[in-house]
Amino acid sequence: MTQTLTLKDRDLFWPPADELTEAAERIRARLGDWPPTHAPWRICLTAPDEPNGGDLIVIADAQQHGEQVARWLVRGAGVIEAAEDKATLHLGGEKYRLEGHLAEDWVAALAAFLDCGFDPHDALVLALAWRDGDETRADDAFPADLSHFPRLAGLPDALAQAFPRCPDRLGLYPVLPTAEWVERVVGFGVKTVQLRRKSSEPAEELKREIARCVAVGRQHDAQVFINDHWQAALEAGAYGVHLGQEDVHTADLAALAAGGVRLGLSTHGFYEILRALHFRPSYIALGAVFPTTTKVMPTAPQGLRRLARYVRLLDGVVPLVAIGGIDLQVLPDVLATGVGCAAVVRAVTEAADPAAAVSALQQGFTR
Repeated sequence: MTQTLTLKDRDLFWPPADELTEAAERIRARLGDWPPTHAPWRICLTAPDEPNGGDLIVIADAQQHGEQVARWLVRGAGVIEAAEDKATLHLGGEKYRLEGHLAEDWVAALAAFLDCGFDPHDALVLALAWRDGDETRADDAFPADLSHFPRLAGLPDALAQAFPRCPDRLGLYPVLPTAEWVERVVGFGVKTVQLRRKSSEPAEELKREIARCVAVGRQHDAQVFINDHWQAALEAGAYGVHLGQEDVHTADLAALAAGGVRLGLSTHGFYEILRALHFRPSYIALGAVFPTTTKVMPTAPQGLRRLARYVRLLDGVVPLVAIGGIDLQVLPDVLATGVGCAAVVRAVTEAADPAAAVSALQQGFTR
């Protein structure tokens, strides 16, 4: 049972629209048990006199409202340009361009997904995945058919051939800070690891570190991924590289594919999942599942409920990796979502006995 149906207790739409509110409540009731958001959003079908930072102003053509749009954005509001089968969200200096079906109830669906706590760009993706009447077909009508999801416009062309696919269930995936750690953990029998070096070390030292990792991977028949440093990884003949969302625009993906390098991509929500799928990677990382101190995250923790939704949507489509704040205590809950791989950092590198920690984590995948 949904925790809250308090949509009528606040201004969801401008101008107020009882029918839209009722439709949003019907949809929200079928989306599952999501904690209500406290974000002060409002969907404006007519521009308000004084937009605020929570407003999403829906218009048909941004060019016709050029100066107004600029003022709205400066005030912190978002603008959704929606017409025919296209919707573009202008927010925070970014443009999120989507192409797909706009159901008659798409605005009500957008309100329902915003109330579930999804950021505007992810809520808009889900609203375009919505189909009129979905709320009548199941107790849980959350979008789970990838063919219904919108396409992202304005992306670079994808490669003609997908990157080599990783095993569907990669298992334990330690992310490690040095080649010494990689050698140590691979020696414990781990078959998938990642070198993530964030220091500004000299290029030659970095290349030596990567070469050591590649060598130990070949020696132990392990799959070693290199984070970020794709050029050095390619030169060293690494098994794979792991990149962030921003890196796909600067890395030479064609050269990586030609070199037979596997590609893993980070994602932090539905919009970024669609962007990652466009580039046909070897696996997609989903996170951060829990709070983490190992890096500054661009989004709030996703949590197990969202992870389960991602797995349900993408199972069989691409191998998946859960990442972020995962340790032995929460590993059973993570694996219960159906994900076949969990990346860990501190659960290994800060363990009093790393060998014992690795053994316990590996056993978690066999239960």
